[in-house]
Amino acid sequence: MAKNLLIVESPAKTKTLARFLGKDFDIKATIGHLMDLPKSKLGVDPENNFEIDYTAIKGKEKILNELKKAAKKADKVYLAPDPDREGEAIAWHVANAIKGTKAEIVRVTFNEITKTAVTEAINNPRTINMNLVNSQQARRVLDRIVGYKVSPFLWKTVARNLSAGRVQSVALRLICEREVAVLAFKPQEYWQIAANLETEKNEKFVARLVRIKDKTLSSPNEKGGKKTFIKSEAEVKKHLTAIKKENFVVAEIKESTKSKKSNAPFITSTLQQEAAKKFGFTAKVTMSIAQQLYEGIELGKEGQVGLITYMRTDSVRISNEAMGNVRDYIKSEFGEEYLPTKPVQYGKKKAAQDAHEAIRPSYMDHSPEALKKKLTPRQLKLYTLIWNRFIASQMNPAKYQLISVDINAGDYLFRVSSQKITFDGFLKVYHVEKEEDDNSNGDNVAKLPKLTKEQELNCKKINKTQSFTKPPARFSEAMLVKELEAEGIGRPSTYASIISTLKDRKYVEINERRLHPTELGTTVSKILVENFPDIINVSFTAEMEKELDLIEAGTDDWKKVLANFYAPFIKTIYGLKGKEKEIKASMEEKTDQKCEKCGAYMIIKWGRNGRFLACSSYPECKSTKPLPEEEARSKTDQKCEKCGSPMIIKTGRFGRFLACSGYPDCKNTKPVTLGIKCTKEGCAGDLVEKQTKGRRLFYGCSKYPKCDFASWDMPVNQACPACKNPFMVLKITKAKGEFHRCPECKHEMTPPQTEESTS
Repeated sequence: MAKNLLIVESPAKTKTLARFLGKDFDIKATIGHLMDLPKSKLGVDPENNFEIDYTAIKGKEKILNELKKAAKKADKVYLAPDPDREGEAIAWHVANAIKGTKAEIVRVTFNEITKTAVTEAINNPRTINMNLVNSQQARRVLDRIVGYKVSPFLWKTVARNLSAGRVQSVALRLICEREVAVLAFKPQEYWQIAANLETEKNEKFVARLVRIKDKTLSSPNEKGGKKTFIKSEAEVKKHLTAIKKENFVVAEIKESTKSKKSNAPFITSTLQQEAAKKFGFTAKVTMSIAQQLYEGIELGKEGQVGLITYMRTDSVRISNEAMGNVRDYIKSEFGEEYLPTKPVQYGKKKAAQDAHEAIRPSYMDHSPEALKKKLTPRQLKLYTLIWNRFIASQMNPAKYQLISVDINAGDYLFRVSSQKITFDGFLKVYHVEKEEDDNSNGDNVAKLPKLTKEQELNCKKINKTQSFTKPPARFSEAMLVKELEAEGIGRPSTYASIISTLKDRKYVEINERRLHPTELGTTVSKILVENFPDIINVSFTAEMEKELDLIEAGTDDWKKVLANFYAPFIKTIYGLKGKEKEIKASMEEKTDQKCEKCGAYMIIKWGRNGRFLACSSYPECKSTKPLPEEEARSKTDQKCEKCGSPMIIKTGRFGRFLACSGYPDCKNTKPVTLGIKCTKEGCAGDLVEKQTKGRRLFYGCSKYPKCDFASWDMPVNQACPACKNPFMVLKITKAKGEFHRCPECKHEMTPPQTEESTS
């Protein structure tokens, strides 16, 4: 019988840990939190020193009982949930649940699931860190108070089942304010001039106009110093006339060198940003894959192996052992010229907790190349990204030779520059993916001929280019994570859940990989900001994160922090009592449309899915219908099999579906079909839209569970020209854009264009 009990969060770790610890250890998993505040009530008593009513999470009672039984049989219990605030709180809850046993209870943590790290943790147990626990409790209570006190305000003013959150609502505010800036933006015209130049030896290159007299040319949104821009085509023509009269002469040649250092190894936020830019992964997907890599992948004879360190971190610190291993790897794989004389150190951020290492590979003898057949395509992509970034972070900088040539043409100065890599350094393994940004103006980099000072050049042609200033870019998920981190909002463990919540609540939607606030999201944000300006506020939220960090550091009392927050907050809540009806009424719009059932006028109201028409004589008449524009979008050419009325598209908790327009007299519904028959042998079903529990869209057969056909990619009603498969699927990649691929033979082709798209 095992003398020791080790309790972890995830069952995925148990195989790996069992291999390291042997028969002396019984290993159990909590599968996340076991205890939480009750869903049915606030669960916190602010009037009684913030006493908390913890209850077992529904469905976790069985796990709690199993842990208690296992603890009674053990001499020593090692609590090993994840090494963060949440993990510390889980350990504390488990310790309280099993404290009646005779077993000694200790806390252990490991940043990576390797034999060395796990053994060291077991040999150096500690007590539960109550500062970490109290920081987690403070965050949970703050979020509960805001959610449970503010959300009902939304129910009474907008619609039932909406939610507000201390952090999510601030993130929504950022998205909505960016949308306002985008829509209010007025593009400003400006022009650029470039000259096609040629040497006596017919060597050609292009130089760009950068200065007129003593003023530097810029775009209109650049400010400061002696800057100007060419505002109109008429102004361009004047300059072109003047330039054509001038001789082009090389005025100055500057040669220099520069070096470019690698970025630090990944932390949570930078991993989410880079995975989004390189692979289009959402923050949630990135963290899910990283969790799999951390907890362990089955590698055949080696068993289950944890491939990366803990993925929720804001620290760029690297252990001495890992530093030595990566330096040995760089020296053996790339040579001494790529290895710095000393390990590269990166400065930590001001607000970083620095509790863990950076995200890095656990072992340097498990290269991505060696694991190709063991990892899924997504796992391999993310692991390769982490591997390359870590190695690059400890390699020598890349070196460049720069040449910049200034060319005079009277009062006009043209410039051309050339950049050449003389030593690739870290670029040998890693290139940073840039966020798409239409506002950026790149340098005029060209391949230059050998030029000398005072050399005269022939101007073969002068080009003019009309440009317009661009609006600020809407947030992508990566950009939002970067903004939240920069503003000090949220922590590594919260970024993915913040964005997921906003999408799940239908406050934002993704369009061309950018976050757009929905009409509902904009309305919710407006109401919250107007009525809770001191709470749905970037500065307040960032300051609260600092308070939580002080609690963790042991320099602030968690209940004092809660009391300081609660007093002004509840005063605001009480101040809004009785105003809800007035606010709700201010959002309703009268129309001249009459109710088809009772003849009263219809008004526009808000519901959890947006605006709709409702009878003004409610509750006597409960007639509702979509807005005309929504109704037009939802109409289909299908008829109801039961009553013959047109079928319309509606959206419910499980996604889109077809419903009879004769509701409530006829309640017939069915899935949205694609007009494609299922291709499985003997199946007469149709392919339909479906959603997973996590609300991810996929496509399956209407005859499920008799037929198990399923596809993440949308089937397209087009036969494959190569193998004659009845349908193809729609694919979208960054490199190829939108195209069709056959699911059978993998033949690819561009989608057939409509007459409208080619005109």
